[in-house]
Amino acid sequence: MQLNQFIDHTLLKPTATPEDIENLCKEAIAHQFIAVCIPPSYLKHAKSVLKDSNVKLATVTGFPLGAMTTEAKVFEAKDAIVNGADEIDMVINIGMLKGGDANYIENEIAEIKKAIGSKILKVIIETCYLTDAEKEAACKAALNANADFVKTSTGFGTGGATFEDVKLMKKIAGDKMQIKASGGIKDRETAIKYIELGVSRLGTSSGIKLVTSEEN
Repeated sequence: MQLNQFIDHTLLKPTATPEDIENLCKEAIAHQFIAVCIPPSYLKHAKSVLKDSNVKLATVTGFPLGAMTTEAKVFEAKDAIVNGADEIDMVINIGMLKGGDANYIENEIAEIKKAIGSKILKVIIETCYLTDAEKEAACKAALNANADFVKTSTGFGTGGATFEDVKLMKKIAGDKMQIKASGGIKDRETAIKYIELGVSRLGTSSGIKLVTSEEN
């Protein structure tokens, strides 16, 4: 299994420096990870490091709380594309979903997808705060809005990905939308289990450990 081609090599800590981001990009090139996922302010610098590689450049929008206006998220997403992003990982408005307004979620996702066109959109639903019914509603909203991926977590909530959540998400996504598991993926065995459940991407800061640890 080419585990490296599932990994979004991620650094979103508020203390990450330009040097840290540059090192992340160099690691991604060395290990041939599919993408790096970084804060938007570092996109131009990261693009210059990655320019001769096949590593995709992902960034976050509405991160990590998701509670800003749709207009702000759309601007942020457009700005990210201008600055070199290939993929956008956006956070839904969790409170609106929990308040029962799935239409708000669907419309917001659709607006961002429209704004970024053919670029990849991953929708972070932050499963740790949702009931199973809310998770299903969020996945359906993402599917209806033509998102490319639905994603479990920001990594900044009260919990990360779980096998149970991925199974539930796969039930809705089927083969029409891909799934990214993120948050707490720190060993190879766990990573492989997620892939076996149908995950296409793994958001992790432990990517090097995953690909360099010995296979069982």
